[in-house]
Amino acid sequence: MPLPKLPFILGLPLVISACATEIPQIYTDAKAGFSVVSGQTSTAIGKKTAFAQTQGENAALEKQVRAMVYRKTVSADTAVQVALLNNKGLQASYASVGLSAVEAWQQSMPENPVVSVGILGIGAAELGLYRALEGMIATNILDATTRKQRVALADVNFRAAQLSAVNDTLTLANETRQAWINAVAAFETVSYLKRATATSDAGSELARKLGETGALNKANQAREQAFHAELSGQLAQARMNATSAKEELTRLMGLWGSDVDYYVPDSLPSLPKSAGGVGNIEAKALRNRLDLRVAKLGLEAQAAAFGLTDQTRLVSDLEIIAGLESEREVEDGEIETGITPQVEVEFVIPIYDTGKARMRKAELAYLQAANVLAEKAVNVRSEARGAQASYLSSYRIARHYRDVVLPLRRTVEDEGLLSYNGMITNTFELLTDVREKLNAELESASAKREFYVAQANMTAAIYGGGASSGSAGGEGATLAAGGAGH
Repeated sequence: MPLPKLPFILGLPLVISACATEIPQIYTDAKAGFSVVSGQTSTAIGKKTAFAQTQGENAALEKQVRAMVYRKTVSADTAVQVALLNNKGLQASYASVGLSAVEAWQQSMPENPVVSVGILGIGAAELGLYRALEGMIATNILDATTRKQRVALADVNFRAAQLSAVNDTLTLANETRQAWINAVAAFETVSYLKRATATSDAGSELARKLGETGALNKANQAREQAFHAELSGQLAQARMNATSAKEELTRLMGLWGSDVDYYVPDSLPSLPKSAGGVGNIEAKALRNRLDLRVAKLGLEAQAAAFGLTDQTRLVSDLEIIAGLESEREVEDGEIETGITPQVEVEFVIPIYDTGKARMRKAELAYLQAANVLAEKAVNVRSEARGAQASYLSSYRIARHYRDVVLPLRRTVEDEGLLSYNGMITNTFELLTDVREKLNAELESASAKREFYVAQANMTAAIYGGGASSGSAGGEGATLAAGGAGH
């Protein structure tokens, strides 16, 4: 047998396997895809993100976080920044981006050839150590011909993982901001109730003394004492709510140990002079919403998967096997060796499964993804309009309490105090005016909280991470309040 053909036969599978494109560096970087996540997060909310993979990087982040929170009064922006640097769930989301990059890297590489060696007739005395030696190299032809489609599909998944990580970041930012708003509002409620309790305590004591002198009947005494008792219960509930709200904030920031020794302000910041507005909010949401972009990539992935299914519809596995066989025979008392080249092709015969079912499945998956995208676009428009309407309405309500209700209640209280000093009204009428003013302050504080929550939700409706896609943050507003804090 002519030997010059042997190198070609043995090298054929290796040549086929070597037909691979160069692996892009974006798949092999240690922090593959994270620069996209960091850049888009910064564009959307102006906050820094970090992906720690070593003990040194983790230690540096812990030191930075501790300097920001330990025994400090934390603003909303600081709380969001700490969460983005310190939340371990977010770090796990960033790791999923790396996993998708590794998958794309894996798909970019050709399948390893399979080498098999066989020895027959071991120990045959008349032939020496063996009778025949056979060597084969097998490679999957479809692996090379479909690699481009598989890499394209893996790349779509890689890009989708990056957008999902950005959405997770915005979700955490929004949740943290709202947790800060809730915590501060809860402590503000506690301060109002403490004042109301002090007032009711004075009224209850006065009622008791007047009852002892016979100037106040038992019904009126009981009325004042019951109000004081109910208010004390509300104060205890408010304190518990404030503690729980702050713990929720602590959890989202990923704090533990001595780092939980931080404070939040006593009250939310004052309302801005005007609410402003976002022009053409629907268009901005359609352009920026990350969950919508993920849905678009889902449609692109289904298209890539459809092409791959079509290419392998009839032949799902095709291998070429090449090798040679060295055989020894005894001729006239002498051992002669012969070398025989071999080439085999293995494939599945589509007798029963012609691939039509897989093609139909791919078609329906593509149709499903298209409808999901269309629905998402409709929902994004609606959410953007609803968020803007809620933002503007909540501002008008909060401003109404600030500019109308509270001034009227202050006037009532002031006039009541003048009447009391002039001995026109009695003490209990004055205390009633004070309590009603405090109730108005509580309602005003609640309306102010609703405004800041709506402000956060409006930014979420534009960039993503909100309730429908994971809850995004209202990073457009800088919430900072003074005061001692809790």
